[in-house]
Amino acid sequence: MIPQTHLKVLRKLYERLKDSSVNWVVTGSLGFALQGVPVEPHDIDIQTDREGAYEIESLFSEFVVEPVRFKESERIRSHFGALVIDGIRVEIMGDIQKKVEGEWEQPVDISRYRRFVQIEGMQIPVLDLEYEYQAYLKLGRVKKAEMLKRFLEERGKEKL
Repeated sequence: MIPQTHLKVLRKLYERLKDSSVNWVVTGSLGFALQGVPVEPHDIDIQTDREGAYEIESLFSEFVVEPVRFKESERIRSHFGALVIDGIRVEIMGDIQKKVEGEWEQPVDISRYRRFVQIEGMQIPVLDLEYEYQAYLKLGRVKKAEMLKRFLEERGKEKL
């Protein structure tokens, strides 16, 4: 179940982004919930490319709480920033790269893994759950990966 607060913020994002040139997807818990995974989203994660991250920051400048900048941790790096819209945190990640076996992977081509979910008259781009599963495994986030794997297996059984 997706909270109404998140759907309202998602609509604001969608309305400004749908006619822009930004290549974007909803990822994380809201992306999961939009695809039927039984999780409760707390924030909204938007994945895009480098240019898209700065364009989103510009399109939503009145909501910026953390300006987009290049940020790196031990296992992941991206052009990262954050908005707060109607009390909901929206994290922006551009050109995400994961470190695997000591090497940085190329930034993710999100258009390759993008799927669309229809909700309340909106066509929301999300990342394919199989891709999300693999990404969480690479990041060592095993519990989330296992949860996605179980969901995908159950969904697969339903289709038979």
